[in-house]
Amino acid sequence: MTIERVVTSGTFSLDGQDFAVENNVWLVGDDAEVAVIDAAHEAAPIIEAIGGRRVTAVISTHGHNDHINAAAALADAVGAPIFVHPADAMLWQEVYPDRPPDGDLADGMVITMGGQSLQVLHTPGHSPGGCCLYDAAAGVVFSGDTLFRGGPGATGRSYSDYPTIVASIRDRLLDLPADTRVLTGHGDETTIGDEAPSLAEWEAAIP
Repeated sequence: MTIERVVTSGTFSLDGQDFAVENNVWLVGDDAEVAVIDAAHEAAPIIEAIGGRRVTAVISTHGHNDHINAAAALADAVGAPIFVHPADAMLWQEVYPDRPPDGDLADGMVITMGGQSLQVLHTPGHSPGGCCLYDAAAGVVFSGDTLFRGGPGATGRSYSDYPTIVASIRDRLLDLPADTRVLTGHGDETTIGDEAPSLAEWEAAIP
């Protein structure tokens, strides 16, 4: 299995505000085929990283514009379907009002590529349809904006909820093996073991 990171830059827009951000785009697979996680900002550098490989899926961990705004261009260029959790349909439609995703993510769903498989974990909180993608064989979870080095993803904007994201992390992520690598939607990776000791602190902050 190979995991490659492409970092792209652009703007995150929600609730009438814009923020400059850098996003991690993840390519998962092997020398023949890959899946792309979170096609952000620019299709061209993602296409360059893909090379001549077949793309089995363009997966969006959630519907915020900075995680999907290159998805359509990428999918059109490589002939791959786009998957988003239906609970984030309203966010998707803000970017693509006339183009629905090609498929729905669902909790427990398995997506395969390059002889590997990613299991979908529905982890709402940052957004209603937020998902993580777990590869047990590789000991890796792609956390989108659910869990970062240092704590949960942001919950101060529309469609987000802090108690929900803490519950998602506690119930769906922290029971993964402690050495599981957490590959995030922004910034540096961490591990489940590094983040788990902070759970009590996060729970204490619940209103």
